Amino acid sequence: MVHNGRQVSAEIEGIVDIADKPVVARKAMAEGWLTLQASSIEAILSGSVKKGDVREASTIAAIQAVKDTPRLIPHCHPVPVASCKVRWLVEGERLGCVVEVGAHYRTGIEMEALAGVAAGLLCAYDMVKSFEKDDEGQYPIARIDGLRVVSKLKSAA
Repeated sequence: MVHNGRQVSAEIEGIVDIADKPVVARKAMAEGWLTLQASSIEAILSGSVKKGDVREASTIAAIQAVKDTPRLIPHCHPVPVASCKVRWLVEGERLGCVVEVGAHYRTGIEMEALAGVAAGLLCAYDMVKSFEKDDEGQYPIARIDGLRVVSKLKSAA
């Protein structure tokens, strides 16, 4: 393709046009996991992390990320988020974050749910990293994984 006398290899659409799509109720749920040492999990559960309540602070981080998703991910539409629920799970030495987002809009909200989980887990990691550091200053156990969309729902138009 040629544009203004210059060869252009491909047209990039940018943000997808959703103007003709109907506004419908949508929900999306995502989850992810942070694997930690047992001492870190115990510190979270006992409230002995010096930076504060890990689940409370990380819930705020998750909600902020849900609302700021279009600023984090360039092709996402600004969605009028109607609801956001954050739940924390503990399974052995893993801290789980589940984020459910609801909206009435023209496009899905999976990215908002995923961004919420990622930010929540990153905040938790940051708050307990002093527990995780080994003698060489590394983090051999701590890892975030399992980030995925658990479900998405869309009502009929």
